[in-house]
Amino acid sequence: MTKIKDMFKEIRNKQMRAAFYVVLLFFFIFIFIPGIVLFKNAFTLNSGAFSFNNVASVFAGGKLRTAFAHSVNVSLLSALITTVLAFVLAYTVNFTNIPIWTKKTLRTLAVFPMLIPTITYGFAIIYSFGKNGLLTKLIGKQFFDFYGFKGLIFGYVIYTFPISFTLLTNTMAYIDRRYIVVCRLMGDSRLRSFFTAVIQPLLGTIAVSVVQSFFLAFTDFGIPASIGGRYTVVAGLLYNTMLGSLPDFHQGSVIALCMLFPSIVSILLLNYLQKFNVRYNKIAINDNQPDIFRDILWTLVSVVICVLILSSFVVVFVAPFVAEWPYNNTFTLNHFVSVFNDKSLVRVFKNSLVMSFFTAVFGTILVYASALVSARNKGLIHGTKIIEAIAQVSNTIPGMVLGISFLLAFRKTPLHNTLAILVCCNLVHFFATPYLMMKASLDKMNISWETTARILGDNWIKTVARIITPNVMRTHLEIFCYLFINGMVTVSAVVFLAGARTMVITTKIQELQHFAKFNEIFILSLLILAVNLVIKSVKGIVNRKQ
Repeated sequence: MTKIKDMFKEIRNKQMRAAFYVVLLFFFIFIFIPGIVLFKNAFTLNSGAFSFNNVASVFAGGKLRTAFAHSVNVSLLSALITTVLAFVLAYTVNFTNIPIWTKKTLRTLAVFPMLIPTITYGFAIIYSFGKNGLLTKLIGKQFFDFYGFKGLIFGYVIYTFPISFTLLTNTMAYIDRRYIVVCRLMGDSRLRSFFTAVIQPLLGTIAVSVVQSFFLAFTDFGIPASIGGRYTVVAGLLYNTMLGSLPDFHQGSVIALCMLFPSIVSILLLNYLQKFNVRYNKIAINDNQPDIFRDILWTLVSVVICVLILSSFVVVFVAPFVAEWPYNNTFTLNHFVSVFNDKSLVRVFKNSLVMSFFTAVFGTILVYASALVSARNKGLIHGTKIIEAIAQVSNTIPGMVLGISFLLAFRKTPLHNTLAILVCCNLVHFFATPYLMMKASLDKMNISWETTARILGDNWIKTVARIITPNVMRTHLEIFCYLFINGMVTVSAVVFLAGARTMVITTKIQELQHFAKFNEIFILSLLILAVNLVIKSVKGIVNRKQ
């Protein structure tokens, strides 16, 4: 019997090792090699000689220092504002007694911006709050110029709000309501009870929200590309250096490396802040105490926040349906007909669908294989540590840096200007979060299931197919949708890799802005939104049937 068990264990280890080596090879090719090429390019001249001249040239002009300071200022301020606003909405959803349908509505509205690419945010803000904007006409006054610093703040808040809200509301769901009751019974005021029972357990998550929002804002390219104006940030400087009128790949590589430092610091802070998470020995999810005044106040503030954030997107649903905004507001479908008759735009839409689909399919397989090696086999301890490290690295690399690395590493290979390189780039870019989701699901499964299956005669492949996979199908679906939606809205990584034939919607939007074709921009954005809504709806239907 012992020999039989050892045989099955050996087979399982061989199969597991095969999966591990495939995963390792993929990331060696698409993380390690591009990273080496980026470093080499930053410290070599056109002749190939090693030199620090590129670094000296970048820092000599002062442009990088100014752009870096701008990025830090605007990202930090937007992260603080986002966290405060997201906290209000998360508290309303978790600590008030408003109807369930109202809470569901607020949850849906909070994550709505995730379904639209960030590069659209700026154009929507301009068309909503500009001099001839939709909301400016309704209000009768333009409050301030949305180009530059103020526009970036507004855009970054919209962009990072869904992530901040998700972090805070997930943690709030586990806060024990009994502590609030105890604080009140001990004579604490409402404000003191609020800080003791709600704020203190959330301090770690609040800090994580600020750091994560800062990281997302600092590394985003879409919003500065559309509304940054003359307020130069690192992402804009990097793009202009690499693909401007006078491209310089060597100096661009130096800027890309500098862009890594805030990312690395952010990840280190996130890891450090994990120890401040409050853990309860036993969670008691009691009903919230009745308080009509509290419910009305927090709900009104939450509604105002949602209206302010989502109001900029109203124009996206209006402008494409009028003849010429804002001068001729006659209803028409000519803009849609024009887009669907334009073969180049139709091809771009198809490219986005194909890229997102294969990103979701191969990404789900890659994540599953990696998580299986990490979570379901104690024999590959070093392999587990390597995959954990890979997840950390992929989470650290900003999309723009990844795109530049791929551009430099694969520009003279068959992958150059293909949809395949876009898919591979997305697989690396979005690997970390799905991997953690799948690993968490696999860790919760009883390890004895595999032992029982082996005793009954199943090999490891059959065990995975018959037992493990059916028990994580919901997670598979979540990961597929996550990867598909992110593939549809991504722009930072693919903007350097998409060619004329492989251009996707987000990179096409970036091109259309130079020709002021905003109707086409909004229609393409609506197509992305429609596809993402369909994907989320299908996921919801499948989840309800399981």
